[in-house]
Amino acid sequence: MADLAAPRFEEFGPVLIAGMGQRYNDETSVGIPALWQRFDPHIGHIPGQLSGKTYGVMWPLKGAEGFEYVCGVEVSDLSAVPAEFSRLTLEKQKYAVFSHTGPISTIRDTLGQIWNQWLPASAVRIAKRPRLEIYSAAFNDSNPIRGLAADLKKRTQRQLGHPCR
Repeated sequence: MADLAAPRFEEFGPVLIAGMGQRYNDETSVGIPALWQRFDPHIGHIPGQLSGKTYGVMWPLKGAEGFEYVCGVEVSDLSAVPAEFSRLTLEKQKYAVFSHTGPISTIRDTLGQIWNQWLPASAVRIAKRPRLEIYSAAFNDSNPIRGLAADLKKRTQRQLGHPCR
């Protein structure tokens, strides 16, 4: 496993995302690649699509175990998006952006380094907002560079591990 490179910090959003979504938990999250396979034929054909970038957007479910995951593209307007697609509006937020290199099958190793090594040693905490995976138009498993963006807020020593107000 390669060492995790330091993230870059970026403002991102607002952005409109249209795509396909499903609920998962730790056991069923192995199904996320199948969701991408179902979505792939729609890339480039969604009304108002702005670029070839694709996004994985994930957020925890309120009052339930698990999370919602949407694979999608950025669009200019949600009103023209067909009814069978999920629609998201991501507000402007600061993100820590990490790069994952290597086969997509090793993405959990990179995520583990972010959550178990970088985050506990950093001066930031993750905000309770959607997390992003950002794929360039050139992404495929042969060209596996992808950005992993974690929504964040500054934390102080006093607030370590507690929500900032």
